[in-house]
Amino acid sequence: MKVYGISGLGADKRVFDSLTLDFDFIPIDWITPNKNEPIECYSKRLSKIIDTKNEFCLIGVSFGGLIATEISKILNPKVTILISSAHTKNELRPIFIGFGKTKLIKLMPTFLFDPPRIIAKYLFGAKNNKLLNDILDDTDLSFAKWAVYELTNWKNITQLKNILKINGTNDKLIPPRGNTKMEVINNGGHFMIVDKADEVSEIINTEIKTHYNNGNRCTTP
Repeated sequence: MKVYGISGLGADKRVFDSLTLDFDFIPIDWITPNKNEPIECYSKRLSKIIDTKNEFCLIGVSFGGLIATEISKILNPKVTILISSAHTKNELRPIFIGFGKTKLIKLMPTFLFDPPRIIAKYLFGAKNNKLLNDILDDTDLSFAKWAVYELTNWKNITQLKNILKINGTNDKLIPPRGNTKMEVINNGGHFMIVDKADEVSEIINTEIKTHYNNGNRCTTP
């Protein structure tokens, strides 16, 4: 079974490097959003990368979890795993939704979406500061601005089947909340896919195996 991974806001496939997965893992690279493109349309375009002829699973991290949710509404993954993310808009912090309603994000200059590193470290709760800083240094700020706007204006309230969330108790950006099936990692922050990769990997492998019909493992090339 193939497992497709969608990274967080402005991040790239490096966030998956610390995971140890028992399945054929394929990270999906971001594509450039069209001007004023809604998250639903963007997700539909991104979903064309996925080979639907065979069974597959999705992993979405942070903002990538919103994209994975939208793709799951279009395609039919065996299971979708959301890490440090939300399944519906009601699982996001109310302050995000409130800020989105003001539409101020579109008026903000792009450079403001490059946070001071000390603030980023606090918000992400990262222990691997070098990786976090490298990812932030390489972030496309125009993409980050689009993603923040879409996150704060996300409309999804559909509860899908075969969704598992993995959230951390110390996540300052998207804390554990909602009625979606969830595994909670103690002391996990928003960057726990790196900082607590062993725990995250174990949960992912266990969950996917329960949806893998013949119980055999695929090996990563």
